[in-house]
Amino acid sequence: MSTPTEAVQDYLKAIHRLGGVDGIVSPKDIADDLRVRAPSVTGMLKRLNDAGWIAYTSGSGAKLTAAGVTEARRVIRRHRLIELFLTQVLGLDWSEVDAEAEALEHAISPRLEEAIAAHLGEPLEDPHGHPIPTAAGELPHRDFTRLSEFRAGDVVLIREAQDDNANRLRRWSDLGLLPGVTVRFLRYEELDDLFELAVGGRTIQLGSEGLSGLRGERVDGR
Repeated sequence: MSTPTEAVQDYLKAIHRLGGVDGIVSPKDIADDLRVRAPSVTGMLKRLNDAGWIAYTSGSGAKLTAAGVTEARRVIRRHRLIELFLTQVLGLDWSEVDAEAEALEHAISPRLEEAIAAHLGEPLEDPHGHPIPTAAGELPHRDFTRLSEFRAGDVVLIREAQDDNANRLRRWSDLGLLPGVTVRFLRYEELDDLFELAVGGRTIQLGSEGLSGLRGERVDGR
């Protein structure tokens, strides 16, 4: 199997992100995720199938093969390690590092990857709370709940923050809505779609859109 190009790695990572480890991902979803035209996606999926990275059926979609999963997780590991290195060591804001890691993930060597992981203490999560695959390609399955699905009385530990919108990440940081922070849901006004939350000693108000991309789990609030 040939060494994957950057484009191949991007496709494998996108298919993984969209659920292509266990299920079938449609070409349309891949096109939307990568922001490319549908015809170019179809051509690439055929090439990935021929190369053994995916199993692709025209009219249905794509699923990663074992080799595809391994390669996708290798790239995901590098991406998330780089994000953590940029925040913890270089002091970049968590809103800046996704774009930087997107470029660097294709460039670092396996040796540098190992060195970064060792320097960081073989971390389990990136700055946004997403799990980092192990060097062996293991990635735990986690099923957290969107914050917009909780209601008054719930006490929630934020576990993950979607990292594809820098402005939203900066807003969450300003409000204290970070992975590892516990929030209490005080009230929900259904008519206005407005949540009132207690976060770090202050009360904030946000709609479902403002919470979109945050996931967490209910905890004991006593």
